[in-house]
Amino acid sequence: MHALDILGDPVRRRILELLADGELTAGGIGTIVQAEFGISQPAVSQHLRVLREAGFASVRADGARRLYAVAPAQLAEADAWFDRFRSFWEPPLAALGTELARGRRERRLAEQADDKE
Repeated sequence: MHALDILGDPVRRRILELLADGELTAGGIGTIVQAEFGISQPAVSQHLRVLREAGFASVRADGARRLYAVAPAQLAEADAWFDRFRSFWEPPLAALGTELARGRRERRLAEQADDKE
């Protein structure tokens, strides 16, 4: 299965977003995802299994708990796929950054001029 097939599901993307902040227990993930998506605990477990088997998440035992974490290596496949499209958004984002910096500079100079008066 291609990385984007895995990431195409909003529940799996949300799980990865949660894991990006650090390890979580299966129960902690389940509580959040069940509340947000209205799905059952077995459905959450199925999504965790898909992420784990596809290499997007890792799991380790901590006593009776199972702690999940992001396994970043597989995200590289999705990143590589997006490479050919970066030229569509990187120049406009760079131009936006320049305009924002210019606006901050103009405000700062205006404030300095006001302070001198």
